[in-house]
Amino acid sequence: MIDKILKELKSKKNIEQAKGLSRFFKTGKGQYGEGDIFWGIKVPVIREIVNKFKEASLIDIQELLNSKVHEHRLTGLLILVERNKRAENKKEIYDFYLKNTKNINNWDLVDLTAPHIIGGFLLENKKERKVLYSLVKSKDLWERRISILSTFTLLRNKEYEDVLKISEILLKDKHDLIHKAVGWMLRELGKRDKDVEIKFLEKYYKVMPRTMLRYSIEKFNLKEREKYMKKEA
Repeated sequence: MIDKILKELKSKKNIEQAKGLSRFFKTGKGQYGEGDIFWGIKVPVIREIVNKFKEASLIDIQELLNSKVHEHRLTGLLILVERNKRAENKKEIYDFYLKNTKNINNWDLVDLTAPHIIGGFLLENKKERKVLYSLVKSKDLWERRISILSTFTLLRNKEYEDVLKISEILLKDKHDLIHKAVGWMLRELGKRDKDVEIKFLEKYYKVMPRTMLRYSIEKFNLKEREKYMKKEA
């Protein structure tokens, strides 16, 4: 099946779109996506391909994940999400994902998959959540992002403890992509329980990175936003 998947992906290559995606995902020297290769295939097209090949084996998926081509890895990961929906043994998918974090190396690859595979498994297996605290301490940017994004599924189910603890750990993180991710999760938390978010902000807003803070209060009214953006308040 892998040959058919690769042939299908190759047929959808778009050089002009590849140039734009390479810039968007920061593939230049010293940037977070340095060296990533794009074929210029957008997500809706990839999802159509995934739907055709969602029965692909883990061996096929592994080959896609080992590729230097971004869209190959994204296709493999989205097939994995589809397999996870139907899997009787979700632990196998979960373990496979964690063994491949080195290949889950851009923010879209994390964001489109971690909540479903890691977050979904941890929702049902609370004793396994220690993995979040290993990932969040990783030197690898993407493992840290996997940790915070995986809490999305938990907070959607009104379980807030882990998103708060992970957010607290990441307050001193240096990377803008982590600041944005934490702010996003705090904003999502606030949609479900604003009092819980405010309690966290009252404790930490003066020391939070500005980007993290801006993202977290995006849905607040003007007066509330002005209060939190004034660190001397």
